[in-house]
Amino acid sequence: MKMISLLLLLFFTIPQFPRQQAPRQQPAPQQRQVLYDFRADHFSKPPRITPATQRDVLSKVFRRYLSDADRCKHGVVEGDDYLAQARKVGQIVPQIADMASGSFTAAGQNETAYVIFVNECTASHADNFGTKRVAIFQGPKLVTDVDVDFRGTILLKTDLDSDGINELLMTTGDMAQGTLIEMASLLSFQNGRVRVIQDFGTVVEDSCASGEPGSLSKAVVLSIPNNAQFQMPKIKLDYYTTGCTVKRWRTVKGPF
Repeated sequence: MKMISLLLLLFFTIPQFPRQQAPRQQPAPQQRQVLYDFRADHFSKPPRITPATQRDVLSKVFRRYLSDADRCKHGVVEGDDYLAQARKVGQIVPQIADMASGSFTAAGQNETAYVIFVNECTASHADNFGTKRVAIFQGPKLVTDVDVDFRGTILLKTDLDSDGINELLMTTGDMAQGTLIEMASLLSFQNGRVRVIQDFGTVVEDSCASGEPGSLSKAVVLSIPNNAQFQMPKIKLDYYTTGCTVKRWRTVKGPF
């Protein structure tokens, strides 16, 4: 009994130091992969389309159209919405400008998406020389025909959420007084309807061709998390700029 009392006395008289906790581990920075780098030169090559395919596609998209711009009639189209009027009366000279194969409207489909420059006879530089459409075919059957708001180039086909349905990274651009502007968006055509998943705004702004003092080249790099699966990731934009003579890219705060 005396021994137990002595042990208890020693326990309460010995200083009790708080247990030191291990330092909290900081989460590792999330690794990302580049989806598209607009700093690199990118050029769109016209697709190899046979005349027969061109006629077959265009005849299913448009009821009436012209095969030669010299046949455009002036003074036929009037009103504020002159581009729509030109399409209605067949005053258009459409051409296939780009294409991609994949599953665009639903998973497991074997489809071809054609980007069509409508080339309305009345379209000017202010109208980006006419509207742009995407027509999607399953074999010979037209399943989707939608306006894509002047986006005329396919840069990349993706399936970022792993659902078996492809998205398209598309761009539109313009050059005025030596300054090139390019804008990009990620588009979905699921169920035959066009939807903008993410609008990236201006991804290239290059004034080097203007020859003006202080001209710069600006560009965006798009990236996604490495572990992005089964859900649409939020695409990150990093902004860069460089001088015109020597390309030394440095990061800047965006957007442009």
